[in-house]
Amino acid sequence: MARDLHATIDAVWRIEAARIIGAVARIVRDVGLAEELAQDALVAAIEHWPRDGIPDNPAAWLMTTARNRALDRLRQEALHLRRQQELGADAAARGDHVVPDFSDALDERDSFGDDLLRLVFTACHPVLSRPVQVALTLRLLGGLTTTEIARAFLQPEPTIAQRIVRAKRTLSAARVPFEVPQGEALRERMAAVLEVVYLIFNEGYSATAGEDWLRPALCEEALRLGRVLAALAADEAEVHGLVALMEIQASRLRARTDAAGRPILLPDQDRGRWDHVLIGRGLAALERARTIAAASGAEPGPYALQAAIAACHARARTAAETDWAQIVAQYDALLRCMPSPVVELNRAVAVGMAEGAGAALPLVDSLARDPLLQRYHLMHAVRADLLDKLGRADEACDALRRAAGLTQNARERELLLARAQRLAH
Repeated sequence: MARDLHATIDAVWRIEAARIIGAVARIVRDVGLAEELAQDALVAAIEHWPRDGIPDNPAAWLMTTARNRALDRLRQEALHLRRQQELGADAAARGDHVVPDFSDALDERDSFGDDLLRLVFTACHPVLSRPVQVALTLRLLGGLTTTEIARAFLQPEPTIAQRIVRAKRTLSAARVPFEVPQGEALRERMAAVLEVVYLIFNEGYSATAGEDWLRPALCEEALRLGRVLAALAADEAEVHGLVALMEIQASRLRARTDAAGRPILLPDQDRGRWDHVLIGRGLAALERARTIAAASGAEPGPYALQAAIAACHARARTAAETDWAQIVAQYDALLRCMPSPVVELNRAVAVGMAEGAGAALPLVDSLARDPLLQRYHLMHAVRADLLDKLGRADEACDALRRAAGLTQNARERELLLARAQRLAH
């Protein structure tokens, strides 16, 4: 019974934590303090619910408790301030001893959606570095514990804990307003928010290191955040573009590994295991992104273009039916708005599929001169695949071993070395 109760409390907290923290942060204007007060409400639930029973509306109970504690905290601080001011001889003349009015803190015209939007923009404020933004976003909006974040990014737990603590102190010291920025600041911050959410998704979709190739929980958290953003910033084309990209990519998760957790590459996946509900959602979000962009006369953004590439794969019933020429065209457009050696490498892969390995290998060999790509294991893996198709097995084997030596993911290393071994025989 106790185990079931604690499981219920944990489930409610996972679902409601971000909403509660956001509502409390609107009252106290301090993200760190808001999380502390929300945690106090959770502790109160653990203390009261076993004795009094689970409330009819557990989420409302937690919200009310956290908000009351926030208001109590503000009243205590205001009372302390008044007493300090009354000690000053000129306090009455200045009129500084008036206790603040808290009515605006309870203004229900601020919807919870606005609070969540403020929270994500605050966690991704440019005063914080990108790794810190990711950790804090996962903590506040993803609902992950410090232990889970540390495990996800293969960092010592004390390192992640210190990173999160410093982030909250930095936001407080910088007096970062708990608000959605406006105008140019909004556009600048939105890019950071979307980048952080997609970074979280990518780490789940293809783990950079560790024993597992996938971390589905991170994909789920990123998707949840993306859907929240799409609901709260409905007129932002790139928000829908990112959601489309994540929905379509996530549709393949079940097919990306076998029963033993070994990677299965895209051409070899059982497309019957793809989640067609997620594909449908992704295609709808992509259409929404295109409609919004067209209405404003804008070209599709990087996320919408990447989603269009993913959609080409999703629409193909078999690998052989993939429209690789269309994918090359989408990569050409992506390079125009987001030039990157990695995008060029991905385009070369598409060229190889559309026109043959002989057309793609010179492109990859040219990219291989880039010092950054020389340390990128997937560049060597792509080159190996092209060399293999051209019958240059020894060179392909060497490239696969080079790729295996550069990756930090154990599953991916096993895959690359197994391919090298097959070529060697």
